[in-house]
Amino acid sequence: MKLLEIDLDFVRQWLTHFIGEYTAEQGFSRVVLGISGGLDSSVCAYLAVEALGKDNCIGVFMPHQVSNPQSLEDAQMIAAELGIRTQLVDITSKAKPFQESFPMMTELQLGNVMARCRMITLYQISAQENALVLGTSNKSEILLGYGTLWGDLACAFDPLGDLYKTQVRALAAKIGIPEKILNKAPSADLWHDQSDEEELGMSYSEADRFLVRWIDRGYSREKLLNEGFSEEFIDRIVARVEGQQFKRTGPIIPGITDSDESGK
Repeated sequence: MKLLEIDLDFVRQWLTHFIGEYTAEQGFSRVVLGISGGLDSSVCAYLAVEALGKDNCIGVFMPHQVSNPQSLEDAQMIAAELGIRTQLVDITSKAKPFQESFPMMTELQLGNVMARCRMITLYQISAQENALVLGTSNKSEILLGYGTLWGDLACAFDPLGDLYKTQVRALAAKIGIPEKILNKAPSADLWHDQSDEEELGMSYSEADRFLVRWIDRGYSREKLLNEGFSEEFIDRIVARVEGQQFKRTGPIIPGITDSDESGK
């Protein structure tokens, strides 16, 4: 775990500074973010309030009929503790036309529709409020591709994008996020009893222990094996990270214009 240890005081100070400075640089004074009742969005909400003040942060609750009612209660608890303005937008009616148009839709496909309905909602509110959309994805999710393009991965900026889930949890404890949130099993809450780690087929702690060595420290396969990772685990997680690369880049544009010919 030592490779995942970070200076929590510095990280908190830096992220708070970053949120405030970046928001101002873009010509805004406010942010809007979805608050799910989970760890990542709670940490982002706390940091945003520290950076911009409670009057400049808008929290949005976006439940669906399949969402766990406890998630909304937890999200409302976080917003109430922070004293921020909130909006409740039930996305059930927004996702329903897609279900009717595509009756063979799987749970995963519906989850993607839900994630995109939520981001449409956030961007509409951002336009009304003249506020930037603040993302809440962490580094583990981004590397593993555990997110929806043009859904939860869409945002103006993402303060937690270079922190592994393990590090976000440590930062949350430092900030003082309620124990109830700290101890919750990670879930995107896209269907009944949905679990991030069950869907990924690994725990975040396992994934983070591997990723910090492979991605950040450049460990060779041999060294990873010596660290106790199995051949099967290495192959599985490497294939997933490499296979989800398209989610971590913008749309690829093939080069046509020859810069050497420009101006001729």
